[in-house]
Amino acid sequence: MKFKSKIKPYKAAAGGWGSLEATTRFVFDSKQALKNMVNLMRMNKSKGFDCPGCAWGDDNKSTFSFCENGAKAVTWEATRRHVDREFFAAHRVSRLYLESDYFLEYQGRVTEPMRYNVATDHYEPISWDDAFALIGKHIKGMENPNQLELYTSGRASNEASWLYQLFGRVLGTNNFPDCSNMCHEASGFGMRQSLGVGKGTIRLEDFDQADGIFVFGQNPGTNHPRMLHSLRHAAEHGARIVTFNTLRERGLERFADPQKPLEVVMPMAGEISHRYYQPNLGGDMAVVRGMVKALAETHHARIAAGESGLFDTQFIADHTEGVERYLQEVVATSWAFIERQSGLSEAQIREAAEIYQHAERVICTWAMGITQHKHSLATVREIVNMQLLFGQLGKPGAGLCPVRGHSNVQGNRTMGIDEQPPAAFLDSLGAHFGFEPPRAHGHNTVDALSAMLRGEVKVLIALGGNLAAAAPDSRRTEEALRNCDLTVHISTKLNRSHLVTGKKDALILPALGRTEQDVQAGGKQFITVEDSFSMVHASEGIGKPLSDSQRSETAIVAGIANAAFGNTPTINWLELAGDYNKIRDHIAATIPGFSDFNHKCEQPGGFYLGNAAAELRFPTASGKAQFSHAPLPATLFPQLATQQDVPFVLQTLRSHDQYNTTIYGLDDRYRGVYGQREVLFMNPEDIAAAGYQAGDLVDIETIWNDGVQRAVSGFKLVSYAIPRGNLAAYYPETNPLVPMNSIGDGTGTPTSKSVPVKITRTMSRSTQRIA
Repeated sequence: MKFKSKIKPYKAAAGGWGSLEATTRFVFDSKQALKNMVNLMRMNKSKGFDCPGCAWGDDNKSTFSFCENGAKAVTWEATRRHVDREFFAAHRVSRLYLESDYFLEYQGRVTEPMRYNVATDHYEPISWDDAFALIGKHIKGMENPNQLELYTSGRASNEASWLYQLFGRVLGTNNFPDCSNMCHEASGFGMRQSLGVGKGTIRLEDFDQADGIFVFGQNPGTNHPRMLHSLRHAAEHGARIVTFNTLRERGLERFADPQKPLEVVMPMAGEISHRYYQPNLGGDMAVVRGMVKALAETHHARIAAGESGLFDTQFIADHTEGVERYLQEVVATSWAFIERQSGLSEAQIREAAEIYQHAERVICTWAMGITQHKHSLATVREIVNMQLLFGQLGKPGAGLCPVRGHSNVQGNRTMGIDEQPPAAFLDSLGAHFGFEPPRAHGHNTVDALSAMLRGEVKVLIALGGNLAAAAPDSRRTEEALRNCDLTVHISTKLNRSHLVTGKKDALILPALGRTEQDVQAGGKQFITVEDSFSMVHASEGIGKPLSDSQRSETAIVAGIANAAFGNTPTINWLELAGDYNKIRDHIAATIPGFSDFNHKCEQPGGFYLGNAAAELRFPTASGKAQFSHAPLPATLFPQLATQQDVPFVLQTLRSHDQYNTTIYGLDDRYRGVYGQREVLFMNPEDIAAAGYQAGDLVDIETIWNDGVQRAVSGFKLVSYAIPRGNLAAYYPETNPLVPMNSIGDGTGTPTSKSVPVKITRTMSRSTQRIA
């Protein structure tokens, strides 16, 4: 496959004709145009299927309830291309390993179970019964249950996730590493410490009632494009949107709605951000601290003048604890330090604070630009602090909105995919099924990989995902996977993890996708998912599966459990897989908020799980919200001798033709990159100061202190609007640079948005600049 490489700045608004053209192209390239057009009309609709992409909520108003990237996800899944015994007979695994991630997933859907043959270096077909028996043999051969790792992707349904965790806990382990460990743990952990609740406090309709929306560390134009509709509507209703993002992102500047015909054919667009600030990577906590410092000065000056202050003192008194100590920390933080760490001037921060001050109802929303740093948990709590000072909880148009990634990553956690499960959940599960669940904390993703490297893990089962590509420190991650006796990947398409096999056995088990009909012994089934706003939706595929050999994730999990230890006195695995209503009845009996689950699924648009903090009920030890009082970090890299030794800080990010590790194409339209992915975004002044020119090829090397060399080679310099000293590049290409032992304090999340690096000119191949 050949692609025309070029760098050409994108001048149009996000969305509009460019989005419509890209969507149409993907629909027709799938060779299933009619089928995919029908699918798109049923996506995010009642009696349809939930988007397999992001976790943004459904407004249930639009004629077309999908975005460009959602359309890519659906057409990518509903392709005619397939990977079967003939494909694997023609391709050695070691040869496939050399191909790009785009090439691998472009080959299409996996259509039959495959087992790796170490002697021939080929995958070969295996029957479902034999595949389950092989997994059962390896599990029965383990010395203890904690030699099993049960990885989960955020796209798994509530039903599959709940059955998966039940299987693991009946077996005796809490080893449930999942994709959220690598992304949003700081949001859940931080809000739980502050509020007693780890989920966002707002609902989708709150965007239409907000006076101010403060957007931290996210790029919705690429990662969750339907959010742009909500931001655009909010701006049209008078909300002032203030953005803090290290890179200039077109979707946060202006947006042309592809569902409005005039905006498709005319150069019309709506402004998104009222103000756009570009802090340093890792500088957002300092930004919020500075805003609070400015607001506190005004608050105290007003009180001294005999006027009413800015803070909601009644809310603070009634519902919070710890404000005095927090404000003492604010006063003790100097403006010089705030400016140096944030990368913004005092004047810019005061300007943002003034906008916040004059907004009665404020939403603060963030994503992985906040959660993938060493001090991410403290940053999330700092955002919560600011909202608590102004009583921005428990009223329409205000609150906290962490934007999750994959479409059911929040639902997975609700269903019990949690290496640190709450005692109440385990009590409920044990009482309902008559067994004693394991109580010791299990492994998160980094813990699991570390245990594999130490030889403590025999079996890895991955329910979706692409762990080899998604995890940090790629060389060590692959070494970890190869150290397992058996690797099992429950997948829809070929990906890199399939080529990093266990040392004795490896299986690929083909799963149905969201768009496809799921027919079991009890008839046609539907599944459920939970979005970022705690809304639970039914999802029912409509297309015929590509192969009769593909099975639902729920049926596969049940088959594994049945092979591993068979039925228990209270659990018949295959019976549950035959009728998902029975699974939902068990969920209703074991998880709060899901009573009468099956009946609630009939509600158009889904049902709301509720949020205690949004109702001003705080399930903390004291029953009140807790102000945190963490100082700003002295340095982003305390393990290094001095931060002055770090020339640049790198963040990894997605391109526009990408969702997580799935590469749909080689263009990043909004950033002006076409036909290539090995690029490095850099400030033009930094490029000149280093003696380079845009288009030069450079090597990137991590600066760390463990004696391990981490480097990637041949990345093209792209001049971009990014603050000096900051860099950005795509993952998974730059995942090799993220040290596995560089994780967030209290979260275990890899610090993929703050990697200390240096660059040198590439000498191993031509350094000729390419336009």
